[in-house]
Amino acid sequence: MNKKELVEAMYKKADANSKAETKRVLDAFIETVKSTLKKGDQVSISGFGTFQAKKRKARTGVNPQTGEKMQIPAVKVAKFKVGSGLKRAVRK
Repeated sequence: MNKKELVEAMYKKADANSKAETKRVLDAFIETVKSTLKKGDQVSISGFGTFQAKKRKARTGVNPQTGEKMQIPAVKVAKFKVGSGLKRAVRK
């Protein structure tokens, strides 16, 4: 499912006023999650999951083409931890 299909499904499920309004709500959710993670905070949705930013340590890697060792810098990455309600829904 891509973003357009997600907006369509949300529009039908929520019986919203318009698809444009539904898209604005989805965009607002995405932007809110991004800005919250950028600040270092987390977003928890009970029964669904938790979005959080984690620091990945610097490490030494190997270039697969040359076999040469290289330093991979530390970076902050987004993680999603699945909630119990979502786990149960997917398993059924």
